[in-house]
Amino acid sequence: MRTMSAEAARRTVLAAQGFVDAPSVSLPGRGQLRRVLERTNLFQLDSVNVAVRAHYMPLFSRLGAYDGGLLDTAAWNPSSRRPRLLVEYWAHEASLIPVADWPLLRWRMRELGDPARRGHRELLERAPRLLDEVLTAVKESGPVGAGTLEREIGGGQHVGKGAWWNRSDTKHACELLFAAGELTTGTRRGFERHYELPERVLPADVLARDPAEDEAVRELVSRAGRALGVATEPDLRDYYRLPAARSRAAVAELVEGGELEPVAVRGWSERAYRHHRARTPRSVAARALLAPFDPLVWCRPRTERLFGFRYRIEIYVPRERREYGYYVFPFLLDDRLVARVDLKADRSSGVLRVPGAFAEPGVETGRVASELARSLREMADWLGLRKVVVGEHGDLVRELRALFG
Repeated sequence: MRTMSAEAARRTVLAAQGFVDAPSVSLPGRGQLRRVLERTNLFQLDSVNVAVRAHYMPLFSRLGAYDGGLLDTAAWNPSSRRPRLLVEYWAHEASLIPVADWPLLRWRMRELGDPARRGHRELLERAPRLLDEVLTAVKESGPVGAGTLEREIGGGQHVGKGAWWNRSDTKHACELLFAAGELTTGTRRGFERHYELPERVLPADVLARDPAEDEAVRELVSRAGRALGVATEPDLRDYYRLPAARSRAAVAELVEGGELEPVAVRGWSERAYRHHRARTPRSVAARALLAPFDPLVWCRPRTERLFGFRYRIEIYVPRERREYGYYVFPFLLDDRLVARVDLKADRSSGVLRVPGAFAEPGVETGRVASELARSLREMADWLGLRKVVVGEHGDLVRELRALFG
């Protein structure tokens, strides 16, 4: 079995994720979007907008400034000249995936749409005709939001405890039908999902495909392997949140077929697998702010194993107990995560606020601050914000404030 150093594994991962690709010489377009998508395979959706919604950041982290309408058009506002490239479904959490990959998750749609599942069964018991009523309403009025459907059909019984989790039966029905693949997202308005029938969103040839479950899972593991470069079986499994037994079987088949190569990575306790297309550059000269749900860092145990970087999102931690801040971005420089930055886009004031900035142990803070300042200025410009204002928390803020005057 081949043995890799931890440093070589890290460079392999960064190459697989697109951090060594040549930068675009012009404003990135659909070609560059496709290139990133070939690396990551998906973008995780998230509604938090304190800095920028997470699904927009992976493109910026890999391409630099781009027109935000590029992703919107590819996912939610297609035209005859620019057809839909992305569709929503549960992949790694709620995600944007390539339209062609939708059939690879039909086995999951069948599982989540099983009427015997508790939530499905309970809804049918309370409102036996509601699912059909929602489908009929979407057929007649789609694309349409759950709030509009709720007003037209009726709210039904509210379930859950607390306002954060309160959802009417109508909204619950929409989510069940989405999970079952009977509805999809036609578009979004103000980030509200507007439901539509799949046959009015997806091409006929995509709808016609229904691969066997083992074939689909094997292909998903293969795609995870290509996106990750070097990964343990749990890493591969996590990329599409696959069941453990199915993932292990798929890994064994891909090893037998030569697509995955077992390797030992020094310092890793588990066997790893290197995708046969992976390459290991001699060096990496990357510089990027990473959203909390970027594919490079969303699997926290893997992030710690790769970079020695323990990362937790603190949105739900009470303010007085937060270590680094509310919405913290890791900062990648070369092949290391060297800092973490709490960010907030104050759009009303035209300011990118940096309440805190923290260097990792042992880094050269002067260089890190200088390169981080460049990335912050670029992000502010991309978001249409005039200034970067640095706060008081962390060991990098003094140097950053000096750089921003």
